[in-house]
Amino acid sequence: MHSMNIPPHPWWTVVALLLGAVAFGFTPLALAWLWARVFSPQKPGADKNATYECGLESKGDAWIQFGASYYLYAIVFLVFDVEAVFLLPFAVAFTRLSAGACISMLVFLLLLVEGLVWACQKGVLTWA
Repeated sequence: MHSMNIPPHPWWTVVALLLGAVAFGFTPLALAWLWARVFSPQKPGADKNATYECGLESKGDAWIQFGASYYLYAIVFLVFDVEAVFLLPFAVAFTRLSAGACISMLVFLLLLVEGLVWACQKGVLTWA
């Protein structure tokens, strides 16, 4: 009788990588917990449990109103920044592209212009 070589199941690689990913995430957490249990002093008290920032005791209410317009500027900037990344390869290969590729890029640009018009109508781009 001869022995047959049975190939490993293709999912074993995925399982091994998944276990490696879980171990990669949990190992630092487990080591930090172990370090805190073994080496950190367990002396709870009013001073140790107090909330502070930069060594100074907090004063007043932490709930302040912050304008969200800065975030809207950042999101609009990112949208149009990513648009430039997609437009560069299109511009480089423009003469060698088919009509379908040009139409798809035209649709992409029209959607971006629509987003810009919407942002202008909503007043997102007004600095106030």
